[in-house]
Amino acid sequence: MIPIAVSAAAMTAIVAVRYLLASGGFALATRAVRPGLYRGLDRQIRGEIGWSLLSAAIYGIPAGVVAWGWQARGWTRIYTGWHDWPLWYLPLSVLLYLLAHDTWFYWTHRLMHRPAWFRLAHAVHHASRPPTAWAAMSFHPIEAVSGAVVIPALVFLVPIHVAMLGLVLTIMTVMGVTNHMGWEMFPRALVHSRAGGWLITASHHHRHHEHYQCNYGLYFRLWDRLCGTDRGLLAP
Repeated sequence: MIPIAVSAAAMTAIVAVRYLLASGGFALATRAVRPGLYRGLDRQIRGEIGWSLLSAAIYGIPAGVVAWGWQARGWTRIYTGWHDWPLWYLPLSVLLYLLAHDTWFYWTHRLMHRPAWFRLAHAVHHASRPPTAWAAMSFHPIEAVSGAVVIPALVFLVPIHVAMLGLVLTIMTVMGVTNHMGWEMFPRALVHSRAGGWLITASHHHRHHEHYQCNYGLYFRLWDRLCGTDRGLLAP
């Protein structure tokens, strides 16, 4: 049986490497597609990387507990057999996880914009002006904790196939990076389509980094629209 501390350390390393590869890859893409966009931001980027690697440790600890609890104890609702649940449940479970994560993120994000919480923690993230591909996990430890508990909590409550969990984590990583990299990578036809009107991409999240009191969502614009905090798109 792998000790829980080893599991947490391994997951911390995995989260850190995933961040470096994803953010580094999209930063290189930015250099190719939008040369000069990050010019003069070297000091800011070093700060983003430092905060993000600290966040990786905070995200890795609960992830390590989940991995240990799943493999050693069977405590979680993660399953591996393709027919343990109906096949139609596979995409549904992904949507449930994304909706739950988005809901948690929206309301904790709004809380982080209350003056006291902003000064204490969220100002670290908004120090990225403009945000770059390295800023996706640039959080104060308090904010990192609030984000790190969501998926680990869900795996104890909502059944999900291990491959679908991997898909959720991939979506979380890609959208976290691309929403912050300072330019819109998705086609205009998608971003401005009816379906795109419910999704968050860089054009939507960039307005949040410009104006703060709007566009709080993570994946979907549902809560922003319901709560009157959607201020539309800003072409970065």
